[in-house]
Amino acid sequence: MAGPPSVLAALEQEADQVDRLLAGLEAPRWALPTPAPGWTISHQVAHLAATFRLAGLAAADPAAFTALAATLSPDFDANVAHAMRPFLADPPEVLLQRWREERANAVVALAAVPADQVVPWLVRPLPPGVLAAAGMMELFGHGQDIADALGARREVTDRLGHLVGFAVRTWDFGYLARGATAPDEPFRFEITGPSGVVWDFGPADAANRITGPAEDFCLLVTRRRHHSDLAVRAEGEAAVRWLEIAQAYRGPAGQGRAPGQFTPARA
Repeated sequence: MAGPPSVLAALEQEADQVDRLLAGLEAPRWALPTPAPGWTISHQVAHLAATFRLAGLAAADPAAFTALAATLSPDFDANVAHAMRPFLADPPEVLLQRWREERANAVVALAAVPADQVVPWLVRPLPPGVLAAAGMMELFGHGQDIADALGARREVTDRLGHLVGFAVRTWDFGYLARGATAPDEPFRFEITGPSGVVWDFGPADAANRITGPAEDFCLLVTRRRHHSDLAVRAEGEAAVRWLEIAQAYRGPAGQGRAPGQFTPARA
């Protein structure tokens, strides 16, 4: 059985899927509300364009990125709004083209960084492959918001393995976002990819276990579905609590999605 594509190939494939949602979308539909309160499809694309611009800058010109990062406000939401503003000023056809350019530039810049080096980033320096996996997380989450606004269903493949690995790497972000301390006891993750392959992490005999299909797990850690609407299961007191707070990104958790807000992915 073939394994998942390289992380950069997976990043491009996930971006292509977002692009297919947007291609040919009439200008008025860019103003459709998405499940993120106050965000339209244009907001989602502007955020992706701004994020990939930062990633491309970090990989191509670390000194310039570090200087820019030093000017950021401690207010996370204010930084997000500021980064999106110049993209939101564009009409949809220009925004779409700028998003495509920023994404292409970021992939090229990340590919040029040796795998054993690190790229400066907002919290701490990351290897280029890990930053690419973080980009996949952004694409999956915001792409889901766009798909939900359009009533579309996206394809899922084993490229999600890179996002699963990133989410396990950042398993404690939900605690950090809430000013809480992560438990000392280890977790076991057994996540099943679309092809049936199982990705496992952590001690096999851990008392706290998270299991389930990769698509549902990714919807959970991007907070695009409530855990009660997913086929992700937890064993152990700490693991059950983790389902409530899981997130694969730093910054405020946001309100997430309500139970029953969407038809379960596997209904």
